[in-house]
Amino acid sequence: MADVLAFPTLGTAAPARVGDVVAALSAHLAGARVPDAQREARDIVAAVVDMPRFWPSMHREATLDVELCRRAWDAARKRARGAPFAYAVGRAAFRHLTLDVDERVLIPRQETEVLVECILDRAPRGVAIDVGTGSGAIALALATEGAYSRVIATDVSSEALECARANVERLSQSLRAPVELRLGSLLAPVRGERATVLTSNPPYITYDEACTLPVSVRDWEPPLALFAARNGMAAIEIIIREGAAILEPDGLLALEVDTRRASLAAELAMSDGRYGDVSVERDFAGRERILLARRL
Repeated sequence: MADVLAFPTLGTAAPARVGDVVAALSAHLAGARVPDAQREARDIVAAVVDMPRFWPSMHREATLDVELCRRAWDAARKRARGAPFAYAVGRAAFRHLTLDVDERVLIPRQETEVLVECILDRAPRGVAIDVGTGSGAIALALATEGAYSRVIATDVSSEALECARANVERLSQSLRAPVELRLGSLLAPVRGERATVLTSNPPYITYDEACTLPVSVRDWEPPLALFAARNGMAAIEIIIREGAAILEPDGLLALEVDTRRASLAAELAMSDGRYGDVSVERDFAGRERILLARRL
């Protein structure tokens, strides 16, 4: 009942002015001690109407229908409970894409945009395989920006693949290559395939490091996509070792890794004997995050 009192338009069939919606959301967020509540409220409204962030400030007299008001209010309540903004509004920007996201998948990050940029610069065509696709961010960016004949995306989580499938369907008109989704652990779904690109943003955080994570990550993002055994290297080791059998000669291995494990990943690739031109690229913050290697 308190929610209806805080936002009376939810109890009627009438639309609401953008300025009134922003004010109501801001008051609710401020009451939950969300920092910069008014900005958050504006951003929520912009997200639910799929407009730029400045749109609510420029269109305060515009009206939102009841469904948009309800979606904005649901997002604000979720944000007040501590949900990351992307989960609250159900979408996240990634390169030129807007993706549907929720707690079944990791929120796409800028570091992963660097990974995609490295791939497009070095191997923009052929067959690309994205291991642990989550929302489908990497696979869809490659399929819309590259010149690939096909893109295969795998995930061990059927729930994550449901999210990825929704994004593939929604973005189908923008795809320059078909995106095929496969269920299974790491490289198991693509054994027997040959690819010019093998990429992944695998789990690489140790269980002991969970306490160091921000609450918004530790309490909301899927553990399956965050944590790995063997000092965080288990998935990375498997992809490097088994990936050589999938990559064509001169094919590109491209992994996003933790800065604390970048040198270990590079050593694994170099000591394998089937890779050359091994390097580690930096992200936007100057941290070593992207492992690149060529199949000999």
